[in-house]
Amino acid sequence: MLKVGDKLPEFESVNQDGEVVKCGDFLGKKLVVFFYPKANTSGCTAEACDLNNHISELKKEGYQLLGISADPVKNQKKFHEKFGFQYPLLADESREVIEKFGVWQLKKFMGREFMGIVRTTFIFDENGICTRVIDKVKTKEAAAQILES
Repeated sequence: MLKVGDKLPEFESVNQDGEVVKCGDFLGKKLVVFFYPKANTSGCTAEACDLNNHISELKKEGYQLLGISADPVKNQKKFHEKFGFQYPLLADESREVIEKFGVWQLKKFMGREFMGIVRTTFIFDENGICTRVIDKVKTKEAAAQILES
């Protein structure tokens, strides 16, 4: 998994509208990249909505936001439109970006093990250097966790 001091990985993926988003689009800006397991599930909805509800505070601190999961574009679009998110959601079906950040890991739930996205938030400075990793994301307090730095 990416750690503090690591550089923002090179990536290119598509957002909820099928538009290409590149890591270079965010250089010169502070960036929050949050990974979530599945669009429209309770925990992921709580996290994404909390971030959206506090978008003005996050932007005031200079942050750009980017949500990423392995959901298809169609699912990301429905999720985005349903809640009116004011930031892009990337559809990383190939898991290329997810793997570069190291958040595709073995998970355990109700006695079974499986591979999946570990809910994680990465914060990068204007130079694309990771300044914080939040690996114990509180879905209903995601924005507060970012702002408490």
